[in-house]
Amino acid sequence: MIFARVAVRAMFLTLPTACAPRQSGTVSSRAPAVVQGTFVDDYGQRYSINDTIWQHGSASRYHVMRWDTAGMFAIAQNDSANPGDGNKWTRIDWTDLAQQSPYTWGYCYTAYEAESPSEARDAIAPDRANPRTGCNGFPFTRMRAAR
Repeated sequence: MIFARVAVRAMFLTLPTACAPRQSGTVSSRAPAVVQGTFVDDYGQRYSINDTIWQHGSASRYHVMRWDTAGMFAIAQNDSANPGDGNKWTRIDWTDLAQQSPYTWGYCYTAYEAESPSEARDAIAPDRANPRTGCNGFPFTRMRAAR
């Protein structure tokens, strides 16, 4: 299973530029600084995020295969042990939340049950200009650093 993820990661990070969506930008295996660390959302859920894992609470884990820093999204494979949509693919978009202290950024699971990395990548980007409704009609989940 780990070998399969590594193989998919290697393949996905080397997709030709022609396959990239229009909103795509700088592709990396490194998480941008704004989303790295330990956070608490506005619902009290804890997160731990690094280059390869997006851990949401104690039950949901996502194996990040690609960070698109200019497009402000990540593509991840849902862990097989997640309570729902195991082994499916997720697109996680984020946005800066200036002037919403103590929250500094927010995220949206734009796609969470895609059948492939490319299906997740090609999901319609959220409306970052409207963080209260721009996540498929719902608000972005607001994030602050954990204490």
